[in-house]
This record gives sequence, C-alpha cells and structure tokens, in this order.
Amino acid sequence: MKIFTAQQIREADAYTISQTPISSLDLMEKAAIACTAWICRHYSEDTPVYIFCGMGNNGGDGLAITRLLRNRGYDAHAYVLHHSSKTSADHTANRQALQQQYPSAIHDIPENGLLPRPDAHALIIDAILGTGLSRPAEGWTAAIIDQLNELKAAHHIVAIDIPSGLQADASSLHTPVIKADQTLSFEFYKLAFLLPENAGYVGEICILPIDLSPDYIAQTPSRFNITDTVQIKNIYRPRKPFSHKGTFGHALLIAGSEGKIGAAVLSAKACLRAGVGLLSCHIPKCGYEIMQISAPGAMCFIDDQKDHSSSFHNHIPNAAAAAKYKTIGIGPGLGTAAGTCWAFEKLLDHYQQPMVIDADALNILGGSPALLDKVPAGSILTPHPKEFERLFGKTANDMERLQVLSDHAVKRHLHILLKGRYTAMAFPDGSIWFNTTGNPGMATGGSGDVLTGILTSLLAQGYPPEEAMLMGVWLHGRSGDHAAAECSEEAMIAEDIVEFLGKSFLQLRKDHSC
Repeated sequence: MKIFTAQQIREADAYTISQTPISSLDLMEKAAIACTAWICRHYSEDTPVYIFCGMGNNGGDGLAITRLLRNRGYDAHAYVLHHSSKTSADHTANRQALQQQYPSAIHDIPENGLLPRPDAHALIIDAILGTGLSRPAEGWTAAIIDQLNELKAAHHIVAIDIPSGLQADASSLHTPVIKADQTLSFEFYKLAFLLPENAGYVGEICILPIDLSPDYIAQTPSRFNITDTVQIKNIYRPRKPFSHKGTFGHALLIAGSEGKIGAAVLSAKACLRAGVGLLSCHIPKCGYEIMQISAPGAMCFIDDQKDHSSSFHNHIPNAAAAAKYKTIGIGPGLGTAAGTCWAFEKLLDHYQQPMVIDADALNILGGSPALLDKVPAGSILTPHPKEFERLFGKTANDMERLQVLSDHAVKRHLHILLKGRYTAMAFPDGSIWFNTTGNPGMATGGSGDVLTGILTSLLAQGYPPEEAMLMGVWLHGRSGDHAAAECSEEAMIAEDIVEFLGKSFLQLRKDHSC
C-alpha cells in the first residue's frame, strides 16, 4: 500500500472527480457514509454525538456525518467553529443540506466563543482541521484543541481523516493536536500515523475505502509504502521437491558472550526455523554445551576466549574461506570487549557479501564510525532507536530521523531497518517501507535476536537483501501476532515468536498450493 503526501491525496481526489462521473460533493458524501457506518457499528443509537466542524472540507465531512447520523436516529449535533473567514464550497453545500433537514442540529460558535459541555458518555467527533494543514494550529483553534483534549478522560474522541492539528507530512511535536481514540482515514495511511511521536494522537487507525481512482494510485509513485500480505506472498519462494540442505544456504552466526548466550540460542533457533540449510555458530567457550543442547541442528565453533569472542575472523581469512558462507549474522549478545571489536574489524576486511548486523555489532560500529565504510554493500542493519542514535546521532523529531535513516541507506548502499511498532525499512534507492504486523507483546527481551536469525536465514537462502528485509520483518511480526493470539501479549516471550514461525510460513504457502 502506498503512503501518499497530502498534496498527492488532493490530486487523487481531483483525478477521481475528473475521470469518473462523480462530483467533489458526492465524493465527500461517500466518505461521510463510510464514517457513519463505522460509527454506527461501534456506538449505539442512545449515544449523544457532538461533532465539532471546521470551515473547510473536513468540517464538510462533519456536517454530512451529522445529517447521516440523524437519519439513523442518533442525537447528533454539529458545532461549527468559525476559526476562519473562508468556507469551502462543499462545506457550504453540506451545511445547507443539514439546515434543510435538521435545522436544530447546527450550532455556530463564533471566534473565541465557548464550547458546549458534552453530556455524560457522549461521543466527540473531531472534524475541525484536515490534511490541508501546513503549519501548527495557533490562537483560538489551538485553544479549542486543548479544551477538547481535556474532555478525553470522560469521552471518546473520533477524528475524521486526521486528528486536528496533526500535519500529515511534517513533525507536529510540541504543537497542539487532538488526542483521538480512533482515527477514521480515507484510502491511505498518512505518514504521520506511523511515527512513534504521534501515537498519543491517532489512537486506533481505521482506513476506509472511498473508491479513489485505481489508475491514479497505480501510476503515481510514492517514496513511502506499507508492506502487506499479498506483497509478501509474491516474495515467498516455495520449496521445490528435489531441494536439499545445500539449496538453502550455509549461514554463520557470530553471537553470545558470558551471561548472554541466550541471545545466541534465540537467534540460532530462529535461523533454523526460518529455513536455512546449514547453520554454523561461533560462540565463546562458555556457551558450547548450552548451544549444542539448545539448538542441536546448528554446528558450533568455539572461540579462543571463554567469555567473549575475539578470533571469529579466523574462519574467513581469505576469499575462498568466505565463500563457504552465503551470509553472516553478527551481534546478538556479542558484547563489546576490545578483542571482539578488533575481530569485527578484521571480519569486515575479509567478508564482502551482504551481512546482518545487530545489537552489539551495531554498538561497535557506533563507537568506531569509520567502520561503517567497511560494511559490505547490501547488508542489513537492524538498530532499535537507541542503537540508531549511537550510529547516526540524535535527531529533533521522528520526521528528521526518517530522513537521516534514508540518507545513510542511500549513501552507504545499505538496508537499514529501524525497529518499532511500525518498523521503518530504508532502501538504497531512497524508498522507505513500513511494516504493520506485530504487537506490544513483542516488546520482550530476545525479540530482536529472533529477527536477526530470521533475516540471516532468508539471506542465506538466496533472497535478495531487500526481499529478505521485507519478508523477514513481516514474518517476525506475524509470528508475534500468532503467539499473542495463543499466549496473550502479556505472557509472550521471544521463544514463542520462534515457535509460531511455522504458522506464518503456512499462511504464505497456502495460496501456492495446487
């Protein structure tokens, strides 16, 4: 699914109106019908509804929703906030339609006027400011937003299209924004919906189709996109009958240190469960018995050191030795001992195929920025926000961080994923993809180690880095969703994600069956 800018969304509306027999007013009616149907599914007829409308098209949506809810028997009232002297044509038309049918349902609030106090258990609909907002709300409009937010403790707030005050394509950090419980948006996610700093504003997101032109959507490029099941099924490669373990690659996993062998075990188990043909693990001596017992499908190489690793570069001292491994995953529980840092640099000198770099391997890179220049092109880096900051520096807000993420992926020809609720994946071509699978139960120790194992496995099997990253993050999140459904989010542990990988693969394989 593409994520369009506010300008592109306006263009999609205009294209749909010009290419199909539908007026802008009819398109607004479609949006209002979709919102009304959603409201009726979630709130009973005895719920009083207060709809706060701005003077533009977002307010026009609110006026139309008021009329449609009235038609269904709801006690709905529109409060028109005169925060601007300008009124859109469709707003005026919907006001006239509501006035004609339900004149008592319209209430005008002049600039600096007081808002009504909603009845107990009333639903508040935010239809004040839409995607056309290009600067922070200020003055009386900002005061209105603050007043409505004060009501949130006692009332649910549903935002239409976008919470008022939230800018679709720019940071709204430290600016007044409606704190919605649900946001009903049309056809597309807005980029702002996917950023952590806006989580308290958008609430639950529901995307409602309104039949915008599929031709415009198909032919208009977008830098930002969201992965979906159909795309991942197209990436997925079912196994052929005469395959053997050599078909699916030999991966090397370099992980673990004293007290953190569990990270190596989780990553190894995930790598095996995700389908790698052969897996070798380089671990310190203290983890030998643990790994052999916990992951018997993996081969083990023991470092010279008991509690950390410092000689793993010896396994690939030249190009011939390097060719044995289709890819290398490095970092889970690795530690940052001086010897480990030295060995990692030597490894980067010897190995030129795309790698998966995570956890302490990222921290080593952050401590020695010059090493980033040695990371093989096409490699996948998997930082969480703090690791990202150590690598690339602090940013003022999430929008700026996305730009830094993309800049480094392009500059260094790397695939960099920034972990989060909607993991952002940056590609060397400048595009960014977001993943929507997963849940809060995955915020548990070892979850990232599992992801490293999955990504390493997919690279070893021959998936190109961009496909391995998209599919690996989707599988990780989908397996977490299966685990949450079975175990609950609260009781989920990282091992559960590994155990449910099989169910996720079955979901992908289903449509490939005869």
